[in-house]
Amino acid sequence: MAHLGLVALLVRDYDEAIDFFTGPLGFVLREDLPQGDGKRWVVVDPPGGQTGLLLARAVNPEQEARIGDQHGGRVGFFLDVDDFAAAHARMTSAGVHFEEEPRHEVYGTVAVFRDLYGNRWDLLTTRG
Repeated sequence: MAHLGLVALLVRDYDEAIDFFTGPLGFVLREDLPQGDGKRWVVVDPPGGQTGLLLARAVNPEQEARIGDQHGGRVGFFLDVDDFAAAHARMTSAGVHFEEEPRHEVYGTVAVFRDLYGNRWDLLTTRG
């Protein structure tokens, strides 16, 4: 059986990205391994999740230009939680910027937020 193990997310700085994902979003730091020349293998996971984020520090102007806009302005990440209201309240009190009030769609409850770089995410609880 296969599953999607990691998704790379371009970041400006490893430590500020770790602080954001393990702080306001409540992710868990799974790995932080030095690879030499300032490069690190940094993986964060949402609690209980199968797919982690590989926090990849941008190393050239092309990559730096894509920090915060890896999906052309559309939502590119989906954080599915069991208790939407609790997660939304916790994230809001931690300073996460939501673009909208929670709304109910045919697939579940959702609200769009931005990470520290501006990438758009859905916080959602799916029906199913």
